[in-house]
Amino acid sequence: MIISAGRNEIFDFALPMGVGLVDMSINLTKFLCENRQNLPSEIIFVGSAGLYKDGEVFEIYESSLAANIEISSLENKSYSPIEGEIASVVPRGTYKVNSSNFITTDQNLAHKLFDRGYFLENMEFFAVLKVAQKFQIPAYGIFVATNFCDKNAHADFIKNHGQAKKELEKYIKQKEII
Repeated sequence: MIISAGRNEIFDFALPMGVGLVDMSINLTKFLCENRQNLPSEIIFVGSAGLYKDGEVFEIYESSLAANIEISSLENKSYSPIEGEIASVVPRGTYKVNSSNFITTDQNLAHKLFDRGYFLENMEFFAVLKVAQKFQIPAYGIFVATNFCDKNAHADFIKNHGQAKKELEKYIKQKEII
């Protein structure tokens, strides 16, 4: 089963599940509960991502590693009693994807995340892996980089998003996923 966030990341081949950690968690859980008798053998999440430091815009990255690290924790202004990282049983790339309901626009903090081992930022992926883990479904993500996480993050995302979606679809077709 191929899923996406939705809203402006709609693909003919993917079921939209919701933007951000909360909507993705709720909608994917609801979908899997309603289809408990016919669960998918695998979940593939497709979407866009921002780069923390290295990489190329329009490049495709696969991952089965996600985190939920908030920027405030980088400055010792918060902590969390819950586990902040998850890995799927499907080995796909070594790129760690950090998920938050907020987009990083401070390049210095983006570089701190990179220095801690995080490569990409995508709002939903941590939720996808957590829900998939709960239902014991292998899952991974395929991401297209749209921007760097800096002061121009949003403008670059808007400028590059259309082309990025085309690159992602081309990649998925070349890999014969669809």
